[in-house]
Amino acid sequence: MTLSSRVLLLAGTSLLTLALPALAQTETTAQSVVLDEVVLTATTDTTAAADGYVASYSQIATKSDVPLAETQQSVSVVTNQQIRDQGAENLGQALGYTAGVLAEPFGKDPRFDTPYVRGFKAENAQYVNGLRQGRYFGAIKQEIYGMQQIEVLRGPSSTLYGAGSPLGVINMVQKRAQNYDFGEAGIGYDSNQSKQFFFDVNRAPSEELSWRVTGIGRDDSTQIEDLTNKGGYLAGAVRWTPTDATTIDFLLTYTKDKPMPPTGVPFALTGTGHDDYLRELYTGQKDWDDSDRKSISFGVEFSHEFDNGWKLSQGFRYEKLDWNYRTTYASAVNGPTSFSRGSSEQLEDSDTVSLDTRLNGEVVTGGITHKLLFGADVRKYDATESSQFFTASDLNWEDPDYYAGGRTPYGPANAGPSTLRQAGIYAQDEIEYGNWRGSVGLRYDWVEQTGERYGSVSEYKDNKVTGRVGLGYLFANGAMPYASYSTSFDPQAGLDIDDNVLRPTEGEQWELGVKYQPQSFDGLISVALYDLRQTNVNRTVDRPNGEPGSGIRQIGEVRSRGIELEATAQLAEGWKVRGGYAYNKTEQKAPAGDVLDGKELADAPRHLASLWIDRDFGNGLRVGGGVRYLGSRFINASNTAKLDSVTLVDLGGSYTFNNIETSVNITNLTDEVYVGACGFSYCSYGEGRTIQAKMTYKW
Repeated sequence: MTLSSRVLLLAGTSLLTLALPALAQTETTAQSVVLDEVVLTATTDTTAAADGYVASYSQIATKSDVPLAETQQSVSVVTNQQIRDQGAENLGQALGYTAGVLAEPFGKDPRFDTPYVRGFKAENAQYVNGLRQGRYFGAIKQEIYGMQQIEVLRGPSSTLYGAGSPLGVINMVQKRAQNYDFGEAGIGYDSNQSKQFFFDVNRAPSEELSWRVTGIGRDDSTQIEDLTNKGGYLAGAVRWTPTDATTIDFLLTYTKDKPMPPTGVPFALTGTGHDDYLRELYTGQKDWDDSDRKSISFGVEFSHEFDNGWKLSQGFRYEKLDWNYRTTYASAVNGPTSFSRGSSEQLEDSDTVSLDTRLNGEVVTGGITHKLLFGADVRKYDATESSQFFTASDLNWEDPDYYAGGRTPYGPANAGPSTLRQAGIYAQDEIEYGNWRGSVGLRYDWVEQTGERYGSVSEYKDNKVTGRVGLGYLFANGAMPYASYSTSFDPQAGLDIDDNVLRPTEGEQWELGVKYQPQSFDGLISVALYDLRQTNVNRTVDRPNGEPGSGIRQIGEVRSRGIELEATAQLAEGWKVRGGYAYNKTEQKAPAGDVLDGKELADAPRHLASLWIDRDFGNGLRVGGGVRYLGSRFINASNTAKLDSVTLVDLGGSYTFNNIETSVNITNLTDEVYVGACGFSYCSYGEGRTIQAKMTYKW
């Protein structure tokens, strides 16, 4: 049976599977267990955005209404209020004060958000509204103004989400229609000459219907004058509640922008006394570099609560991406004042369809409460991609000529359509027995990829079982120590050196932690100690018997161990605090003699720390400030060079008079010059001091 037919069969049979517990709930026989009253709270309602910095629930952690303080896995939530107070303009900036996250390593890249979590790059771990974003090489940048909160679920999470990275899930929750009227409109400007206009209007004409329209137009720039992004974002949300038991959300977004690709500088130039000049230097080709991107998504979220307390939920999204861009990349230093460069042209056209169906409810037997969840999801990603590389003239970085031309293609354009299909069924039982809290989850996945990518056959077919188990004890004072174990997998396309199909990488994690929800104030404090491993990692090896060339063997392993501390609190007299510290030690394992054996992962600092303190004086004035510390980290997997640590200071404040709010944010107050990270051929500087001002009219 093909995967396509299995997907159709799964979609049909899963509905029956989901219905069985509800049907069983309504029947009693001589052998049946008599159940107590079933109660299901509505805390997973996505319109219920957190007020302030402290969130009690998240959409991503368990797909249920279990509070964060009782979840046996490390989870962080960044609320809309924190995003606004800190003046965050993208995902990386919003995660800058989240423990264990290297938030914006490549500076302000208009194309992508690529944070690192526990040493792993999050390019394949980004979700919107609980559904994974489509794209093979990293998720595109999402408009942060259109989001009401951001959630970080750390550690392998395939049990609920299928194939993915062992770091976990970063989920962005889109703004939803609310059941009351409000609106805002404003303008913004910053010291890089970026300009924006934004609005967010919500109306609730009746108890059954509400709608919301959110939009922003940007003319953005960065410390590199030519690294710009011009475009706009428009989102619509409608909530319809035909009955007290049924809710339907419609979500539509459209984005059109022109994110210019960064070009960077070779690592050999950094630290030579020219960093102040180089971080603002454009190293591309003005007659070549270009970008044009359009994306649209349409989603429907449905929930219905049956008379017996069980709840059926379904999330659906269709995404369309059309992106063409040409870029220049720096290569190697080849003279006292020059370095070589290359050019490339990328064309992408893709469609993604995602569907996740869930049935959940409570069953009480004796003194044990079971919060049961049964689910099935499918995802189909069709993409046509084209990539071609060209030569480029050398650049004299002291006297750059941006129109030197001389581009010549080498090799044909690599193009081809491919299709990725994934389907999974999963079940979860969250158990309460007195003060004990437990969870058990199990999932079975089918995943298949066919077609070509960049001119090469890119196919695989895998079936995989993943699981999760956790146990905690909730003390009367609000503290819950816990232990958990979870697994993940991520398929790979291609062949090894012996022409065998590559096996999926596999992740597993043990985590010990304590969560504490104080009785005397609104807050959440957590500590997590973890041991995370990924196996079946590819390693390049020479061909045997002296044959020329090299190939891949899956003989590698990556280990990430560490501890994370995070505290979020709202105190008396308008004080809000968010702080975190993370120690992370990574290690690559390979056979003795392998150049990578024992080396650390690239862009994985041993130490990350942050603290943000904010005070609302109650008279319209609010003032906040924070400190972020990024520890030293290696530039590549071979650990041939290291980037220095850096401490960054941020400030923010606002004043509200009647309906008008004015705000000012300063990031990197001391204008530290530092290299954020290095890619395959060049390095990117972190953003310098930026002053941002906004004026917003609210009604």
